[in-house]
Amino acid sequence: MSTIAITPIHRAVRFYEAPIGKKAVMAVTGLVLFGYVVAHLLGNLQIYSSNPQQINTYAAFLHNPANAMALWVARSVLLLCVILHIVAAIQLWGQNRAARPASYYKKADVPTAYAARTMKWSGFIVAAFVIFHILHLTVGAIPGLPSAEVGPNAPDVRANVIHGFQNPAVSGFYILAMVLLCMHLYHGIYSMFQSLGLAHPRYTPAIKNGAKLIAILIALGNISIPVAVLTGLIH
Repeated sequence: MSTIAITPIHRAVRFYEAPIGKKAVMAVTGLVLFGYVVAHLLGNLQIYSSNPQQINTYAAFLHNPANAMALWVARSVLLLCVILHIVAAIQLWGQNRAARPASYYKKADVPTAYAARTMKWSGFIVAAFVIFHILHLTVGAIPGLPSAEVGPNAPDVRANVIHGFQNPAVSGFYILAMVLLCMHLYHGIYSMFQSLGLAHPRYTPAIKNGAKLIAILIALGNISIPVAVLTGLIH
């Protein structure tokens, strides 16, 4: 009688085919993307520095040819995480829908339930915003919103941010994206702990409140920038 060897690849595929596998992929990729969101916010907040050129110095460092390899590796990892995150989310949603074709009534925490329902489309809107943000500030490919440079491989991020956010439509789109990101992060961080088996009745309320606080602080930090431009605080 012959036996079929189960290789690590087969185990990985079988694990991913189960809902828990997709949840694990979403948790790990979500953690990587969360780290990027925090790093991106810290970089953006440099626009408040007493040195007006601080954020441009930071941007020039990132775009320095000496850091090109590391930058492209980071971009590739982030892109892979985005793809895996979205694919796993769609497949998991499809599995859940097939397993429960008829909806049922369940009393739940309203903010959490609303954040969960928006996960399907808020992720795509945030992704569209990120693409727009890169095209606007880095590539300069948005008609009417040209990207300025202070030198080779040195985008004038401060000027681009101010010029872009002086347009109420751009600021409004950014603020909407940050509100959706807040809801996405709130549910995502909370769900990550559950997916990794770290949920417990004693700690769940604290985890939920912590996720809410982190999501709100990130959203407020990002939203403060277009508001500061529109009100003339940054000029």
